[in-house]
Amino acid sequence: MVESIINYISTIPTPLMAIAIFLIAYVENVFPPSPSDALILFSGTLVPSGNVDFVLLWIFATLGSLAGFLTMFAIGVSFDRKVIEQGKLKYIKYETVMKVEKWFQKWGYSLIVINRFLSGTRGVISFFAGMSLLKVRTTTILSGISAAIWNFILIYLGMTFSNNWQEINKQIEKYGTFIFYAVLAILIVFVIYTLNKKNKSLNK
Repeated sequence: MVESIINYISTIPTPLMAIAIFLIAYVENVFPPSPSDALILFSGTLVPSGNVDFVLLWIFATLGSLAGFLTMFAIGVSFDRKVIEQGKLKYIKYETVMKVEKWFQKWGYSLIVINRFLSGTRGVISFFAGMSLLKVRTTTILSGISAAIWNFILIYLGMTFSNNWQEINKQIEKYGTFIFYAVLAILIVFVIYTLNKKNKSLNK
């Protein structure tokens, strides 16, 4: 699938390239998992040949990432809490969601800053950021900065190592896998800690 998309991107006229990158970056936030990092990385390989401008790619990739983040943020803001309060979602307890919300209100902005570097969790972070009613302006600025830095790195690596971009992509995929399991491990530890703390309070 990725190869066919890459072949298609290679044939896109220069004026439409930026729009394609915008859509690729946008979709990754709203419909994960998506190979957006690989595709944005590849787009950087087209810069040395003059097919597309580096700055143009960077701006549209960042705007796409930001638009996707804010879409999930808006969905989080509009999420109907009554669905959880009334127990319609059997496996999600209201108390658990409230704890996550309090945690996000405390640490959410820090997560937004690094959200682009947390592959596989971007849509989740933006959703809970919205559900926790974090400030729109601050969220927009921080997520924009995060997206700008990450997309700059991807496009620059693609441009610099255009002949070996696939090897670079493999390393990025390994990084993404490591981050996913690291976040999962942290969540497991957090859940165990919370349950132990709850049990100790009940036994007193």
